[in-house]
Amino acid sequence: MHSRGSLLSTHVEIEIPFHDCDPMNVVWHGNYPRYLEVARCELLRLFDYDYVQMQESGYAWPIIDMHIKYVGSALFTQKIRVDAYLKEYETRLRIDYVITDCATGKKLTKATTIQVAVDIEKKEMQFISPPVLHEKLQKVI
Repeated sequence: MHSRGSLLSTHVEIEIPFHDCDPMNVVWHGNYPRYLEVARCELLRLFDYDYVQMQESGYAWPIIDMHIKYVGSALFTQKIRVDAYLKEYETRLRIDYVITDCATGKKLTKATTIQVAVDIEKKEMQFISPPVLHEKLQKVI
């Protein structure tokens, strides 16, 4: 699966655990951001800039915006695929996601997260992404 205009992409597969579900064995809506996080970390690792490397470089990258559209329900024991697509990086990190059923390919969820760099020492938001991000991405895109 490839999202048009993405600079880099990856995916993870997750089997829905019982503790993520409501009494009807449907994933509670608040658990989806955790699935996005798993895919986001995998995407960040592709260019060696996961959260440990971010902190070591002097920047935190908090999520400042998240949109999730629930298309279908994920169920206990279902295997899902979470695709993550890097869409922007010059001034912020924008990552789009698509969650599908592994067996059928049916789309279950679409989402987007926006992260910005914050200088850890100064506690100041950066209005352009720091050079370290550009350097790491230039090696893979």
